[in-house]
Amino acid sequence: MSTRAPMTRVARAPTVSDVNVRELPRLSEGRPPAALRVFGVVALLVIVVSTLTTDPMPGLHGDGLWVTLAVVAFVAGIAASLPLNELPPGVRLAGLVLAGAASCVFTAVQPDSGGYAGIYYVVVIAGIRMPRVTGYLVAGGTLLAEVLIVSLEHDKPASTAAGLVFSVVPWFLITRMIRQLAARRDRAEELVEELRESREAAAQSAALAERGRVARDLHDVLAHSLSALALQLEGTRLLARGRGADPEIVAGLEHAHRLAAGGLAEARQAIAALRGDALPGPERLHELVEAFGPSASLSVIGTPRETSSEARLALYRTAQEALTNVRRHSAGDRVEMRLEYGDDGTTLTVADHGPGAPVMAGGGGYGLTGMRERAALLGGRLDAGPTEDGFRVRLWLP
Repeated sequence: MSTRAPMTRVARAPTVSDVNVRELPRLSEGRPPAALRVFGVVALLVIVVSTLTTDPMPGLHGDGLWVTLAVVAFVAGIAASLPLNELPPGVRLAGLVLAGAASCVFTAVQPDSGGYAGIYYVVVIAGIRMPRVTGYLVAGGTLLAEVLIVSLEHDKPASTAAGLVFSVVPWFLITRMIRQLAARRDRAEELVEELRESREAAAQSAALAERGRVARDLHDVLAHSLSALALQLEGTRLLARGRGADPEIVAGLEHAHRLAAGGLAEARQAIAALRGDALPGPERLHELVEAFGPSASLSVIGTPRETSSEARLALYRTAQEALTNVRRHSAGDRVEMRLEYGDDGTTLTVADHGPGAPVMAGGGGYGLTGMRERAALLGGRLDAGPTEDGFRVRLWLP
């Protein structure tokens, strides 16, 4: 290494330390503002261009060879240590060691270039991205090497070394503080997420407890009452048949018994749903049609697909309510149910046909209102109204 005149520059705090501001705002997520990223890239380019255009310039002999090796090492070190994403163990450390070694070479061989500012890049990256002990070792080792080189080659080694130390150390401490703040921020976000999940779990637990209470009440009151009613109707029907009662009376008792038995089955399904059992869906529509009687038919168009539990239940409940309304209010003698799986959603249509005007349209119950509300909650729609020979209910779900 050749002998040269003592360096005349004095170490200062360069803005090149902002090279690594792209690392500062985040440890795990997010990206720094675009303006800061652009400034950091420009600063790095300034350092590299300075080393390429200052004497001694890169070459293959003498000091030029040292500059060439330092430029290659500095660029390789930046490429290995700068990425924001997680790197394999040791890759970032190796990159910082290369960049630090290149900065020391620039300080010794090319003192008039901006290559010496590479130490600020090293301490900033070490402070913000490296573990505490490793960061201290990398930053401290690089700074110590720079101080030794400056002390050996500068005509005022004490003041120059002191200026270098007091301009570099604050950047390392600031970046360590930013790292700690970011870690605390991440921990705070984790705690907020845990609190949210805890509240959701508490709300779900309360809802399950309330559903369990309602299920017990339904079982103890409604289901028992319907069960007793069904038994009483069946006994009365047998008694009426045994005593030769009017066939219409026997038929009426049979119909009342079927209604009570159907109500009991529905109550048990509601209890099972409240207790978290599997909810009924489109695959059970044929059971509703069979229970209605031979005048009802079901057709399925398209390929069945998986839907949410709420949508499955909405299809089943809408078909159930529509058939119940037909049985109670309609004058029709034929019911057609069609389930169609289309590209934009699923459509369920229940239409009754027969002579006479339907009574269902003027009903004052809340069945249609409940079906519309259920469809709206799922982003669908329900249309219901009279047709030329009956009444039609159509449900569409996305």
